[in-house]
Amino acid sequence: MATRPIRYDADARNVLGQELVPCSLDPVTGFFRNGCCETGPHDVGMHTVCAVMTAEFLAFSRSMGNDLSTPRPDLGFPGLNPGDRWCLCAPRWKEALDAGAAPKVVLESTHEETLAIVALGVLKDYAVEA
Repeated sequence: MATRPIRYDADARNVLGQELVPCSLDPVTGFFRNGCCETGPHDVGMHTVCAVMTAEFLAFSRSMGNDLSTPRPDLGFPGLNPGDRWCLCAPRWKEALDAGAAPKVVLESTHEETLAIVALGVLKDYAVEA
């Protein structure tokens, strides 16, 4: 039986104005490593976009200096594969969008703070079902 994540902010809302739902518990994602794309004062990267990894995005991220594919056991990071869900930094997702490499997003799991960087209409164009 899956456990529910320990929430940083139980009142966090998604981009649809509803309760924020977990993005991924396998692998465990989020700035707080609780499975949710929550944010707070220490999250300077704004890890708020629940994205579904693609080979194209992983290659883009690597080219930008953030290798998300290679496992880092010393950091408890398993490395990501296409199909994995991961809380991305909103500015990085926007960079990928501008470069034509943006991955799909799970709106129900994408924190409302993302709307400061990306318009809801754009996010809806990249939406997949939760």
